[in-house]
Amino acid sequence: MKSALRTLAFLLQSVTVGLAAAFVITRLWPATPAPAPTPANIPPATATPAPAASFPSPAGVGPVSYADAVAKAAPAVVNIYATKFVASTARLVQRDPLMQRLLGGYSIVPTQRRERSLGSGVIVSANGYVMTNNHVIAQAHNIEVLLHDGRFATAQLVGGDDDTDLAVLKIDLTDLPTVDLTHGAPPVVGDVVLAIGNAAGIGKTVTMGVVSAVGRHLEQWASEEFIQTDAAINVGNSGGALINAHGDLIGINTAASNARRTGTEGIGFAIPTATAKQVFDQLVAHGVVVRGWLGAEYEPVIVASGGEVSSAQRGAKIVAIYPNSPAADAGLQPEDVITKLDMAEIADPLDLRKREGAIAPGTTVHITGLRAGIPFETDATLKQRPVVNQPMIPMS
Repeated sequence: MKSALRTLAFLLQSVTVGLAAAFVITRLWPATPAPAPTPANIPPATATPAPAASFPSPAGVGPVSYADAVAKAAPAVVNIYATKFVASTARLVQRDPLMQRLLGGYSIVPTQRRERSLGSGVIVSANGYVMTNNHVIAQAHNIEVLLHDGRFATAQLVGGDDDTDLAVLKIDLTDLPTVDLTHGAPPVVGDVVLAIGNAAGIGKTVTMGVVSAVGRHLEQWASEEFIQTDAAINVGNSGGALINAHGDLIGINTAASNARRTGTEGIGFAIPTATAKQVFDQLVAHGVVVRGWLGAEYEPVIVASGGEVSSAQRGAKIVAIYPNSPAADAGLQPEDVITKLDMAEIADPLDLRKREGAIAPGTTVHITGLRAGIPFETDATLKQRPVVNQPMIPMS
C-alpha cells in the first residue's frame, strides 16, 4: 500500500513540474508564426481574400494622380483660332514678249495671304471674358473659340497689351465654366504644375512639370517677371492655363524655348495671375493698359573698382531720352543716375520701370539722382506710356 502511495505521489509531482516547465517555456520562448494560408489549406468558405488594408500616404508625398486638378480647370481652357491676312508679294509671268524684255519676264505685285494661327485661352468670368496671349490674336480679322463641350463662338477683342503679351476676348455664351484669377497661391520653386492647352492644334493636352524659377525676365518683355517651368509648352499652348496640383490657376502660358535655336529643352514661361488680373481689370475698363511714363531708357549702374568692373550699384542709369517727354521737360540727361522716385529707393531699371508704370499719368513725381557723381533733385509730370508696336517673337 505504501509503495502505491509513493508511486502516485511521484506521478503527481512529475505532472506538476511538467506543467510549471511548460508555463515558463511558453512565456519566455518567442512565438512561432502561423503558416501562411495557401489554396490547399484555405477552407472553401474563406477562399476569397479579404480586401487589402488602406494605409495613409507618408507626409509630403503627393497624389498618384492629378486627374481631379485637371477636371477642375480643363473645362475653362479653350482653343483659339485666329485668321490673319499677311501682306506678301507675288510674281506674275509676262506673256507679252515686249513686257518680258522690259520687266525681265515677270513682274512683282503686292498681295495678301491668309494665315490661321493656333492658340489657347482661359475663361475667367461667367459673362464670357477670355484671357489669352496678345501674339495669338494680334492683327487678326476673325477670332473663333472652341469650348470644352464642343461649342463654337466668334470672339470680340476687348483689348491687348504688348508689354505683357496679354489680351482679353469676349464671347456671347451662357453656362460657361470658369477659373478664378485670384484663387491660386503664388508658386514657389519645386511646386508641381500642369500646363493645359491646344498643343500643336491636335486638341487639349496636359503636360506636367515643376516650377523651375520665379521672377524671370525675358528680353522681349523686359518689364515683367515670369514663372519658369519644365512642363512642356508647345506650339498652340500660348494663352493656356498653368495650374497647380490643386487645380488653381497660377499663370497664363506664353513662351517656350526654341530647342533648335538655343539648344535647350524643358524651359517654358508663364505670366503670373497677379499680373494677369491687373491687366484684365484695365483692359475691361479702358480697352488699354494705362501706365505712367517718364520717357527715358535705362540700364544698370555698373561701377569700376581698381580698374575692374564690379557688381551693379542700386539705381537706374539713363541712356536715352525721348523728345518732348516728361524726362526731357524735367531737364534729365543721359548718364544721369536715378536713385529715388518719390523718396522710394530704386533698385535697378526694372524696378524704376515698374514703379513709373504703376503711377497714373498726370501725376507729378519727385526724382532724386546723381549727375557726374553730384546729387540733384527735380520734378516730372508723367504722361501715359505710348503704345509701341515692337516686333514680337511668338515662341509658342
